[in-house]
Amino acid sequence: MPWLLPKPIPESSDRLLQRWLGGLAERLSDPSTDRYALVRDELARILHARPYDELAEVAPMAAFALDARNATFEAEHYVATDPERFDRVKPLLWLWKALDLTPLGQSVHSGVAIRRALAPFIFRRVGRNPKFFQNVEFSVGYNLELGDDVVVHRYALLDDIGGLVIGDRSSVSDYVNLYSHTHHVLASPDVTLRQTLIGSGVRITYHATVLAGVCVGDDALIGTGAVVTKDVPPHAVALGVPARPVRYKVRHDCPYCRRGEPHPSQCQDRLPDRKPNPDYPDFLKPGFGTREA
Repeated sequence: MPWLLPKPIPESSDRLLQRWLGGLAERLSDPSTDRYALVRDELARILHARPYDELAEVAPMAAFALDARNATFEAEHYVATDPERFDRVKPLLWLWKALDLTPLGQSVHSGVAIRRALAPFIFRRVGRNPKFFQNVEFSVGYNLELGDDVVVHRYALLDDIGGLVIGDRSSVSDYVNLYSHTHHVLASPDVTLRQTLIGSGVRITYHATVLAGVCVGDDALIGTGAVVTKDVPPHAVALGVPARPVRYKVRHDCPYCRRGEPHPSQCQDRLPDRKPNPDYPDFLKPGFGTREA
């Protein structure tokens, strides 16, 4: 018996949803579209059942709250954020976040469909059939790469400012944190951007944290509450703080293991570590300037 069962909504309702999403995607595909105006107009119709200009006349602060130009994101305070690239995705992140708080976003069927439609216009790369549940947070969005059939559950944090890659069929559970930047212990403005790689078929379970620059190998499992500070080999079951492999899955059908070859996650080139703040140009060794307790 399968774990997941299909749960359709009425056919007429699904046609209405798909027609709206098709029109939204068509307008977003047009380079001349003002994304800020598009988002505020759609939110005015969905949340207040009236055009944005009319809403601005009768309830100016309600209209104010819908316009992403009036919103600030944490990423906009970071030196590492590219203003031009973020400006392209900011209104869509605003639409994503706003709809998550509505009945449209809380329903699995419509919520997943909406996020799937928005994803190609926000992320650096999107594979087939991404599945996002509500209230997922991103840092900038444009540095996130997804393979096919990736699932991200509620309240996960995908910090992609330094680059984040999630491979095919990987699953990120509720309240997981995936980081791609780190602060030096002596000076918090001394930030290093480090690309984080999650291989294919990986499961990262509840409340686990993966720190910046780590590669989690294909088919690995990260246990609940674990904190991953170093690379995790393929097929490993890693538990604890810091996370360490305690078992390995036996995969007789794994072609790489049979041939004794590296897995794709072990062959992927990583971006070099970068310093976004010119006030801190040098890379210091871990633990520099501290002593043991």
